[in-house]
Amino acid sequence: MKITRTSSFVLVTIIIGVLAWGFTRPSSAPVLVQASETVSATTGAALVDVKLPAALSAEAATGKTYYEAVCASCHGANAAGQDGIAPPLIHPLYVSSHHGDAAFVVAARNGVRQHHWSFGSMPQIQQRLTDGELNAIILYIRELQRENGIL
Repeated sequence: MKITRTSSFVLVTIIIGVLAWGFTRPSSAPVLVQASETVSATTGAALVDVKLPAALSAEAATGKTYYEAVCASCHGANAAGQDGIAPPLIHPLYVSSHHGDAAFVVAARNGVRQHHWSFGSMPQIQQRLTDGELNAIILYIRELQRENGIL
């Protein structure tokens, strides 16, 4: 079979379309998750079960304190999300290869338009966090993710 320039273009277009669909499919489509998801009828209920690490690094423990003060009111205890309020951060969508650490910084500083979930856009955090505080929060989230098989 001879591969022509046109057939190569068609094949590349199909592959790009399939990959794009994988990142933008409707939230009703099934998503494979490492942390077990729970269905809740109660607004504010945790959206995923989060397995906690036996111990956090010193910087992640500091990050947990900042997270609880600034982020937990929306993203829930241990980043498990809250039904009807905000998504879980302990979810494969937030793996570092898809949402790198810089994405968390941008979201905190500037807010972010809704694109994966149906919770609406995230407003910027009103409390100004230092780079060190944000890095500690991100490390806390990454250690939780790692414990839950999200690398």
